[in-house]
Order: sequence, then structure tokens, then C-alpha cells
Amino acid sequence: MTQSISINRIHYPIHSLGFGARVGVWFQGCQIQCPGCVSRDTWELGTNSIQLDDLAQTLLPWTGAADGLTISGGEPFDQLDAVAALVKWWRTKNKGDVLLFSGYSAELLWDRYPEIVAQLDVLISEPYDAKQPQSQPLRGSDNQRMHLLTPIAAQRYANLDEAPTLDLCFDDDTVWIAGIPKPNAMAEIRRRLTAMGFAAGTSDQLLDGVRG
Repeated sequence: MTQSISINRIHYPIHSLGFGARVGVWFQGCQIQCPGCVSRDTWELGTNSIQLDDLAQTLLPWTGAADGLTISGGEPFDQLDAVAALVKWWRTKNKGDVLLFSGYSAELLWDRYPEIVAQLDVLISEPYDAKQPQSQPLRGSDNQRMHLLTPIAAQRYANLDEAPTLDLCFDDDTVWIAGIPKPNAMAEIRRRLTAMGFAAGTSDQLLDGVRG
């Protein structure tokens, strides 16, 4: 795997973005840029580039214990070669499910990139729509669709009534939140932290000039 990949973040374990304790890989760069997105820090293209071999070495110690891999972003399908190589490599190291979030429609992905979609267990597709309600697990808005593509996906996700919505993660001296927040949750988190005397910013504020 000699190609490069732009990565916003990686973490293990993550419990809010799929079944069990998972490795999370967030791609950097998104051409869709849905209004109201809470991950605006992942939009900028062409930054945070590393070699896929280096990413694989970071993920390798987690492959034995992880229940699966979640790929999010950013938009993974904006880096076609990288996402294809990552999924192919993961399949050789782990027997759990691979879940991928994309803002593109499922029809477009199946039409243009069937060889990549065929390697997934779960695809959550469609752009985030802030005007839509949010009542379904693992979806930011109810227009988004969850596609169960394999037997392991059906076993783990067919009767998924509820999922943890957020993980509080610690990386060195950084504290951050992973998951799919409920509407207005980020504003409430900022309010509570500010009331406790902390300087609080979240990535949904970035277009307003506030760094999270």
C-alpha cells in the first residue's frame, strides 16, 4: 500500500458508530459539505496526508480485539483508491464487519463503485439533511439509509433499536467527542462546559470562524 491517504483522526475503541468496540477511521476531505454538518473540521481537502502503510501499522495492534471497522469522514468516496485499499487490507486482518458512512446516494455508489461497495458489510448513505428529523440509530437525519449487505450485517444490525450516540475520547492531551449527536446536542455541550468554566468550541462552529 504505497499510496497516501488524508486522515482526520483514528481511534480505538469506538462504541457509538456500529456494533461493539470498533476501530474508527475518519477521512479528511469532503466535497459534499452538507449544511449543518457537525464535522466541518473534516471538510478541507488535501491535508493530513500519510502513507497507507503507516496507517496500517497504527491499526494493526487493534485488529485482533476489534469487533469491526467504521469508516467515516469527511467523505471516504472522495478518496477512492485509499478507501478501497484500506478495506481490502482490513479484510485480511479482522473478521468483524466493515461499516462505512457516505454522503452520496446508494444508487450512485453502486453504479460507479460497485467493487468497493461489495467489500462492505454496512453502508449508511445519503447526505445529512438538517431539516429532517432524527429518529433512527446510526443516522444523523432520517433521509439517510442503512444498507445491510452481508449475513454478519443482518445478524448485528437488523434489530438495532438503539445505539450509544456519543463517545468521549482521549488522545494524549486532547479530549474529543465521536458519534452522531442529537439535534442541538453540541450547543448544549458547549453551554454546560462554559458554565463549568471551560473554554469550549465544537467543529460545527467552524464556518462561523470559531475553531473547535
